[in-house]
Amino acid sequence: MDGRVAALVTYMRRLHYKLILLSVASIIGCGYSADRMAVARKTNSRNDRIRTVALDIFESKEFRRGLELQLTEALAKRLEGESPYKLTDKKRADTILTGEIKEVRQSTIGRDFETVRPRETAATLLVSFQWKDLRTGEILVDRPNFVQTVDYIRPLGENFYHASQRGMDRLAERIIEELESENW
Repeated sequence: MDGRVAALVTYMRRLHYKLILLSVASIIGCGYSADRMAVARKTNSRNDRIRTVALDIFESKEFRRGLELQLTEALAKRLEGESPYKLTDKKRADTILTGEIKEVRQSTIGRDFETVRPRETAATLLVSFQWKDLRTGEILVDRPNFVQTVDYIRPLGENFYHASQRGMDRLAERIIEELESENW
């Protein structure tokens, strides 16, 4: 019995040390910051401070109506809520964000074995966008082929509308990440 107690005490000490190390590592972190201002691009190449963005309604080459409005609305919400930039009209803006929905594709990922109907479907959205500094004419970000794919499961009651909402939200999130990236 004494051997078991000694082994248990040794195990508990090791576990205790591991927990302490894990706690210290989580406090120190990996250089990530929750402060979005810490990673956001704040200036153009001439070190002019970027504060405001004008957002044009995205254009669309798709026959499906409303996708451009979904994406523009998602971008506006993310710009105002999650980025250091403020939305304003084109006359007062430092920069302008424009874009176009170029293509939307749907493809079947899996079929029901009995009915051979599509069970899981993927929607792929192809957009292009450009972020331009209105003061200098400099193109800050230009992405001619930006792709986002989302899937939806028909037997769960999901349809293309659900997929397009998720896709536009994810596209908006990724576009804002591109604007904030220092890799330009």
